[in-house]
Amino acid sequence: MTPFRIAIFLAVVTALSMLLHGVVWLRLVALLSEGVWRTTLTWTLVAGFVLQVTTPLLARLGPAFIAMPAAWLGFTWMGSLFLAFMFTFAMEPLRWLVEWAWVRQGDPGVLESRRAVLTGGISAVVGGTVAAMTVGGVARVLVKPRIVNLRVEIPRWPAALNGFRMVQLTDIHVSQTIRGDFVRMVVEETNRLQPDLVAITGDLVDGTVEELGAEVAPLAGLVSKHGTYFVTGNHEYYSQVDGWLRFLPELGVRVLRNERVQVGEPGASFALAGVDDWTAHQFGPGHGADPDRAMGGHDVSQALVLLAHQPKHIVDAVRLGVDLQLSGHTHGGQIWPFSHLVTLDQPYLKGLHRRGDTQIYISCGTGYWGPPMRVGAPPEITVIEFHAPA
Repeated sequence: MTPFRIAIFLAVVTALSMLLHGVVWLRLVALLSEGVWRTTLTWTLVAGFVLQVTTPLLARLGPAFIAMPAAWLGFTWMGSLFLAFMFTFAMEPLRWLVEWAWVRQGDPGVLESRRAVLTGGISAVVGGTVAAMTVGGVARVLVKPRIVNLRVEIPRWPAALNGFRMVQLTDIHVSQTIRGDFVRMVVEETNRLQPDLVAITGDLVDGTVEELGAEVAPLAGLVSKHGTYFVTGNHEYYSQVDGWLRFLPELGVRVLRNERVQVGEPGASFALAGVDDWTAHQFGPGHGADPDRAMGGHDVSQALVLLAHQPKHIVDAVRLGVDLQLSGHTHGGQIWPFSHLVTLDQPYLKGLHRRGDTQIYISCGTGYWGPPMRVGAPPEITVIEFHAPA
């Protein structure tokens, strides 16, 4: 990222953090009675705010013995704060209803005398819920991603390739909290599935080749009959994408940039296409999705599979006769109830869907971004098994 983009990012993070911390303090802490709990919670929120706004810099620029713990603590706090903010709002109707009932009792002193008790009860409920979801969410990313098996029937699929197994990896987000040991585990799990082809649909990294090249290097160990293919996600463009476009082929990973290849043998093959990320055009000449270049002129008698990081590409996929689009980007929401906000930006959140003659599968992602937590959207390694209709 350029210094200007880093400055904008830090400014946005600081403003949002201030808003979230402020709302949580005003509704869950400020109305408590004076005492040790109010003081403790206030200073906890102050410490959390300082930690959160400094985490991006510490994680990227600090020495390793500081960067990794800071990233884990700061990003976990970020996830917990988001949950606290959402549940604080969710409890407001209950607060208003109870206070309204007290006011109707006609004693002006009732509301003030009981407000601290009510706030204490709400704070306890919200705090307990957030703590439980945080512990569960962190625990979920500390174990192996689940294996999702998906059978897809495609009318144009060659019968000779029935049972073809494509493993989709996406949104691994190698970073300060996701390191080479996680990548090695993903490679081992993928190879155990004996894929015919591996597709990585973007957001592999959050950092430059200089920072993370050694952590990504285990991808060279992926084994499949037809190789490993990659398309860019938006986070590659925040991470000096050109360096990754040069580095990944050194690991045996073929990058598809608005192009398609033939997979299989004559008479028993399909077309695999890949496009740049939806936002790539913002990052200078030579970058940007060009679906017409990738899929235009395709032989309509042949099956066509598209790798595209964002589900938004479904519009072009339908227009250009794609049989199956594989995407990621959404993380399935990653932390419920954030999933409801994701659907405001993307046409689909997760799972298999159909639009016209085109199917699309959106993976919940193999890693995570930001908070090392997953609530309601477990990480996955997806095995797509292709068949012609029976």
